[in-house]
Amino acid sequence: MPAPPPAAPLRIGSLELSGRFFLAPLAGVSDWPFRVLAREQGASLAYTEMVSSEGLTRGGDRTHSYLERPADEAPFAVQLFGAHPPTMARAAAEVEQLGADLIDINAGCPVKKVCRGGSGASLLQEPTKLAEVIAAMVAAVSVPVQVKVRLGWDVHSINVVEVARLAHEAGAAAIAIHGRTRSQAYEGHADWGPIARVKAEVPGLVVIGNGDVTDAPTALRRLAESGVDAVMIGRGACGNPWIFREIDALLAGRPVSGPTPAEWRSVIRRHLAALIERRGGDERRAVREFRGHLGWYSRGRPGASAFRAGIAELHTSLDVERALDLHFPPEAFGSGGRPEAPTLDPAEALDVGPLSRAWG
Repeated sequence: MPAPPPAAPLRIGSLELSGRFFLAPLAGVSDWPFRVLAREQGASLAYTEMVSSEGLTRGGDRTHSYLERPADEAPFAVQLFGAHPPTMARAAAEVEQLGADLIDINAGCPVKKVCRGGSGASLLQEPTKLAEVIAAMVAAVSVPVQVKVRLGWDVHSINVVEVARLAHEAGAAAIAIHGRTRSQAYEGHADWGPIARVKAEVPGLVVIGNGDVTDAPTALRRLAESGVDAVMIGRGACGNPWIFREIDALLAGRPVSGPTPAEWRSVIRRHLAALIERRGGDERRAVREFRGHLGWYSRGRPGASAFRAGIAELHTSLDVERALDLHFPPEAFGSGGRPEAPTLDPAEALDVGPLSRAWG
């Protein structure tokens, strides 16, 4: 099946998007400060961290905090997790009232505490139950509902085509597929073959591919080779929101280059300032949460190992500025004031950071 034009708009249900490259929902990462940066760099859609349907419907303040956003964030995409159809429907209706333009169901999270409750990737073991969840949510809202899944529970139960068919029949407007099983977590390599089969065998369903997209050429190649409608980028965007800008440049035939030293420092500074704002001015808490992002921002750069070794000792914005000055002086960047292209093996490109707790 031929791939869609990579620069063409995309419609998911009633929602029209300007492009086909999205920031994935990432627990502990895709809060509003990072979503703003990704959207500024060219992501046409950016999802919230996963939000508990149970916590939301019970009125938990912490759960509601995951739905914080700037007033001008649009479109606003919210990811919910849960396994009880009526509760998921009530949560969907609530986030629609709060301004959600699209609602995503997390049926792919491999984390044990999520799966133990029957949510996340556990729903792949019960496709008909997942279909019930989708149908209940679709009936409760007027905005499009999509589902994010994996290939299956393990290599012996790859059922993503069946899951996609049931999701489509239940009313889902789109499906996002990570090219690994639940048992793989984030080990090995993402397999895009089953993702391409879903696109070929479930006509009428918008298919979004996800997994191991770490640079602009890979993003465009995955879109073309698989025939999917869009590409979702997760870990490849951590510390690298410029990946979306680089995709746009490649599409337009412009040179692809990383940020200048000034741009790099400016984005880090703005990201931390926004996180401090989100935490109500609690600078130490924000810097503590920002340490993982600092590890991602530093990857592939000379001095990164020494910088990361001292991240735990950073407590204030001034600490961060001093550490960046020490480990990343201007001469650490390439000629012309731009960084040399980071040379990363696939493991480093994806595995710097607290992966055991960071992904939805």
